[in-house]
Amino acid sequence: MTDTSQSRPASWGRLIPFAAILAVAAIGAATLGDVLSYDMLRENREALIAYRDAHYVLAALVFISIYVLIVAFSLPGAVAATLTGGFLFGIFPGVLFNVTAASIGATAIFLAARWGFGEQLAAKMETSEGRVKRIKDGIDENQWSMLFLIRLVPLVPFFVANLIPAIVGVPLRRFVVSTFLGIIPGGLVYTSVGAGLGDVFEKGETPNLGVIFEPQIILPILGLCALAALPILIKALRGGKEI
Repeated sequence: MTDTSQSRPASWGRLIPFAAILAVAAIGAATLGDVLSYDMLRENREALIAYRDAHYVLAALVFISIYVLIVAFSLPGAVAATLTGGFLFGIFPGVLFNVTAASIGATAIFLAARWGFGEQLAAKMETSEGRVKRIKDGIDENQWSMLFLIRLVPLVPFFVANLIPAIVGVPLRRFVVSTFLGIIPGGLVYTSVGAGLGDVFEKGETPNLGVIFEPQIILPILGLCALAALPILIKALRGGKEI
């Protein structure tokens, strides 16, 4: 009885970081919807440029920190933040700042989910039998391909792409590497859009945020998806285990 009563509080306590992320995300969705937006960037562009010119290193550190918080707590404004990175720092180092910040924020969610419930779920899947066990074994055999696929496919929500690896027991190093490399294509596209916002502002126009779905952009990304899925296909053709 004593061991059980002591293990339950410890188990519930492990959920606190992830619960805090969900709580802040809910509050942010209700209160910050119009704060971190393209309009905010347009209205404050001169002040942001002036601050960047006067304090470049500090501006970069502040920007990265804010971006990490946006991603880590799933706050609205990630696209606006990516545009801001391109607008303030150019395609490079803007894309490096954007991808680094997004990767750090994603890792925070991954660690909170894994520590809270991911390790337990992964262990249960590992010791289970039948279909669940086969799925777990298939994922384990194709982790790199799976990780890159969920990062490259634009339709997979970023938050979901952080949770799935935590649930199936992906190692931290593998998660970080695949996240950083996997989000570079999309990050580069939106950073490039941000880098061209100066002309957009002068013309009074609105940036095309759907550019990633245009043929010249989406086709190369789909090609990368096919390349990431190739090892899975090869294993299937060679009679590998069912996924």
